[in-house]
Amino acid sequence: QVQVVESGGGLVQPGGSLRLSCAASVRSFSSYWIAWYRQAPGQQRERVARISTSGTTNYTASVKGRFTISRDNAKNSVYLQMTSLKVEDTAVYYCNVVAPNATGGYWGKGTQVNVNS
Repeated sequence: QVQVVESGGGLVQPGGSLRLSCAASVRSFSSYWIAWYRQAPGQQRERVARISTSGTTNYTASVKGRFTISRDNAKNSVYLQMTSLKVEDTAVYYCNVVAPNATGGYWGKGTQVNVNS
């Protein structure tokens, strides 16, 4: 059974930074795309960042230049470095492990990020 576990969330002031981690127990981790999604109360889940098997990254416009996604295949882990955090970044952040060009995949339970003063 595949497990995906996010960590690193918490409370931070506007302008601060957090680093989220995602660890997945899936075999052949390097063959999967990994994405971070977030969902704020009353809003739809949105994809924040994604990293491909080759390391190609893409980001939603609102986080470009502030968030960085990276992966360590040796540790079956993906990270989301978040800087210059804004109140509107407050959400539950989820990690998604999915085969290339597929939908669905494996999801974690999420980690809460709260940005306020």
